Amino acid sequence: MCESSENEACLQDEKKDEILEFGSVMLSNAKHNIHCLNIIGQVEGHYILPAQNKTTKYEHIIPALVAIEQDRTIEGLVIILNTVGGDVEAGLAIAELIASMKTPTVSLVVGGGHSIGVPLAVSAKKSFIVPSATMTIHPVRMNGTVLGVPQTLSYFDKMQERIVRFVCQNSKMTPERFRELMLATGQLVMDVGSVIDGETAVKEGLIDKLGGLSDVIDCLYDMIENSSEKEVISCDVHGD
Repeated sequence: MCESSENEACLQDEKKDEILEFGSVMLSNAKHNIHCLNIIGQVEGHYILPAQNKTTKYEHIIPALVAIEQDRTIEGLVIILNTVGGDVEAGLAIAELIASMKTPTVSLVVGGGHSIGVPLAVSAKKSFIVPSATMTIHPVRMNGTVLGVPQTLSYFDKMQERIVRFVCQNSKMTPERFRELMLATGQLVMDVGSVIDGETAVKEGLIDKLGGLSDVIDCLYDMIENSSEKEVISCDVHGD
């Protein structure tokens, strides 16, 4: 940590370390103090992925979300997504935490928001996607040895229902339409599912709006300011 007697260069070094280590940064020299959180590559869960894989580690993201929710100096959170998916339980855990935050949150899908990236994208209070981005919706897969018993199928069904329920509760898409896209044939090689672009994601009600970084920042600023106004009104009423 920087001592008060040290210069601004030390603070800049801390910010650089934060970007390099966690893919996140918080800016204070702005209209509102917001935190940017990056979810990129593959979401790493209970198993460590090979060193050459670009990963987002859930043991980094979860404590960061807890800190952001507690830090009164952070007024909003921007989540940038460019992910191929990854561990289902780790991804859902992160998504559930984001969805339960009181801090204003806005997500932006750039590049791709595939597989478990779909729940992560819709977990924010408002979601955006750039026109060139794509999202893949497909059934849950499992690696390793799978026993051919009825209990395995039941487990897959329950896991899939968790995803369907979360996505539909946090977007405008119906469960029926989500399952239809999830089980579509003819789009993916040797698999079932659908790949949709940014415009289609908005039309289907999966993502709120088409837009880029400036749109996300403007939306988050509006949320922060509206939230502040409500707090002032609440305090006035309580005071009366």
